[in-house]
Amino acid sequence: MAQGFAELLMYVVPERVRQAQELWLGRVLELLGAERLDAQALDLKRLWLSPQLLLTQTCGYPLMTLLRGQVQVVGRPVYQLPNSAHGNHCSLLVARADDPRQQLEDFRGSHGLLNSQDSNSGMNLFRHALAPLQRGGQFFAQVSLTGGHRNSLAALREGRGDLAAIDSVTFDYLARDHSEEVVGVKVVGRTANGPCLPYITRVGADGERIRQTMNRALKDLPEVVQVLAIAEVLPASEADYQVLLDYQRQAQDLGLNTL
Repeated sequence: MAQGFAELLMYVVPERVRQAQELWLGRVLELLGAERLDAQALDLKRLWLSPQLLLTQTCGYPLMTLLRGQVQVVGRPVYQLPNSAHGNHCSLLVARADDPRQQLEDFRGSHGLLNSQDSNSGMNLFRHALAPLQRGGQFFAQVSLTGGHRNSLAALREGRGDLAAIDSVTFDYLARDHSEEVVGVKVVGRTANGPCLPYITRVGADGERIRQTMNRALKDLPEVVQVLAIAEVLPASEADYQVLLDYQRQAQDLGLNTL
């Protein structure tokens, strides 16, 4: 029996989403006849680059920077959510609901919140959206790293920052399930669209077979389709994610190198 690391860790809230991911992954492994290795000792980078990687999900920006040419793209999901369509998603630019500022330019000189500097949804798309509004190579007066989209939402609610970019899939999952994590925040704007977070495997694996198996498992598990709001996994390659580097270049050409 084949063995490999298989983890879907990018979307794990609300709890029923995490559970549905596990059910889906379990069915995929069953159909592939593969044994899941214990990945608890691995951080994300080691998981992504492991020669024993079978299936996981990464962010599109590190795919094109940290991982380019070192992993194989399996495909990208088609989410049926309010801010996702045709295998693309965006980031929602959010602030506290009681903040009187209404336009993005009103937040120039404020306190920005990033989940991490290597995030597409939390930084790269954010930078691209703010670049036309920068002055002197800067938009925010202060930036804090929160470590995650949910942490950014919490920081907003608690007044520890003013504006954040939240992955639209994360936000829509939370809003759909009436989570308190999105109560008290408002959407000020949205970024350009980008391809949804890619599923990857190691170089040399049969990525197309894995993708087809993921879609077969979705057909076997209608309850998982309902919870995850994933219609299918589309074919994808690194070329689909070049647009994210284009966004980086466009922001830098406008004078906003970093947030």
